[in-house]
Amino acid sequence: MERLETLRKHLVDRNEDVCDIGVKNHFCAAKNSDIPEVLYELLDDGIALLTLNRPSRLNAVTNSMQELYYDLLEQADADDKVKVIVVIGAGKAWCAGADMEVLHDIGAGTAKKAKRNTGVTQTIQIRKPIIAAINGPVAGVGFCMAAWTDIRFAVSSAKFTAAFAKRGLVAEHGISYILPKLIGVSNAMDVLMSSRVFLADEAKDMGFLSKVYPDTITLYTETIAYARTMARHCSPASLDAIKSQVYQDLNTPLEDSEKNAKQLMAKSFKHPDMKEGVQSYVEKRDPNFEGLKFGRIANVKLPPRRPRT
Repeated sequence: MERLETLRKHLVDRNEDVCDIGVKNHFCAAKNSDIPEVLYELLDDGIALLTLNRPSRLNAVTNSMQELYYDLLEQADADDKVKVIVVIGAGKAWCAGADMEVLHDIGAGTAKKAKRNTGVTQTIQIRKPIIAAINGPVAGVGFCMAAWTDIRFAVSSAKFTAAFAKRGLVAEHGISYILPKLIGVSNAMDVLMSSRVFLADEAKDMGFLSKVYPDTITLYTETIAYARTMARHCSPASLDAIKSQVYQDLNTPLEDSEKNAKQLMAKSFKHPDMKEGVQSYVEKRDPNFEGLKFGRIANVKLPPRRPRT
C-alpha cells in the first residue's frame, strides 16, 4: 500500500482535489493549468517516475509535452540516484497520440516550430531502463513512444492502435524500424496498414508487451516492484551495457556482435561492479553497486543526441 500511496500523492493536484476515475483515488491527475504536462518524481530505491499528464486530453502529445518528456528522461539519465525509469499515464489513458489541435495546425501550416528537435533515438541513448506501465489507450505517436521504451507492461483493458493510415499519415517516429523487430514483419504490416484497434492480450501474444495485469492497481504495484528489484539487484553499468548491446546488435552481424561482447566482458572484469556482484553473492547480501560513476562498460556507437534548435 505504501507504493500506491506514493503514486496517489504524486498524481493529486495541488489543491488536493482527488479525481475519481474508478481506481479508488489511486490514479489521479492535476487539473491546474500550472501543473507540467509531464510530472517527475524520484521514488525510493532509485526509481524515477514520469507521468504523462494531460488527462483531460487522454495525454495527447503537444510539442511542449514531447520536449519536456525527453528533457526529463535526460534529467533521470544524469542523476546518479536514478537506476530505473517508469513512465505512466495520468487518468484513463497512457497516450492517445498527437493532440488533434496540433495535427490540425500542421495541416493548416500554422503549427508552432518546436524548440527542440526531438527524436525516438533519444530513448535509446538513455543509459537506464525505461519501463512503460500502460494503463489505457495507446495510439499514434503514443504507440511509437511506447514501442521505444525498453520494457512494456499493460492493464488487460488497454487498447492499442497505430492509427496512421486512418489519418493519411505514414509510419512515423521510427516505428517502421522497431516494430518489425518487436513483433515480426507480418504482424507489423497488419498493425500499421490496417490501423486496427487491438487489446493487451493480443499485444502480448505478438511480443509487444512483456506482461499483462488484470487491473490498474495491480499494474502499478507490480511495475514498481519489478523496477525496485532491478534497481536493488542489478548493476547500473551492466544495465547500460546490455541496453546498448541490444539496440546496436539489431543490425549487427553475429560475428561482430560476439566480438563486441568479448570486448565488453573484458571491460566488465575491471569494473568495480563486477567485484561487488561476486562478493555480495558469496556473502549472501544485497549488492552495493557504485555504477556509472566509475565509467561505462558499454562501447557506445549510437547516433548523437539531437540538439536544441
